[in-house]
Amino acid sequence: MSPRSPSVNEELRRRSRERLLQATVELVGERGYEATTLGDIADRAGAARGLVSYYFPGKRQLLQSAVHRLMHLTLEATLEREPRTEDGDERLARAIDAILGIARDHPTLMRTHMAGILTAEGFVQCPEQQRLAVLLQDTVARYGSAHPDSDYPMLRAQLMGAVVAVLLPGAPMPMELLRAELFQRYGLGWERGVPPGDEPPGGTHARAVVQR
Repeated sequence: MSPRSPSVNEELRRRSRERLLQATVELVGERGYEATTLGDIADRAGAARGLVSYYFPGKRQLLQSAVHRLMHLTLEATLEREPRTEDGDERLARAIDAILGIARDHPTLMRTHMAGILTAEGFVQCPEQQRLAVLLQDTVARYGSAHPDSDYPMLRAQLMGAVVAVLLPGAPMPMELLRAELFQRYGLGWERGVPPGDEPPGGTHARAVVQR
């Protein structure tokens, strides 16, 4: 049997890494962070346990990469769903709904992710995070921002703040209200994206005046 080509080896490594990331999302969502071991993740992924350490320096880094992959894939699918659109307002509305939807659908996973970012370990730069950043930067640019380099970090901060508010133990804020505030800030009609009802909480909001 002839040895595998470098391209085949690269594809196999990519698939192994993807399986580990997906297994992390599943297990942490099911069991929580502390109850999930690296061995559990390797077993769920059908991978050798040594591969986890080969690709990731620790469990926290693995989790952040896994969540960023989930966010990237969800955002990408939401932006490109039918009917496809190049309309900047609609794409920004879809992006906001996608991120808030992840907090709603994966609360345990997202609480753990946000807690990790807020600790001394901080924000992990990884390929998954960079792909997510590119999508959000493109969304801000298509929305028509006059200053995308500064507006992208602001959007990211506002989305992170909204996710924390949705997930705050004991005092969560209604996702519909947070969505309404974000949409008002960016001058987006409530009907954009995937509205959770016919109109915002408290009735119709006037469109905000947004400098682009």
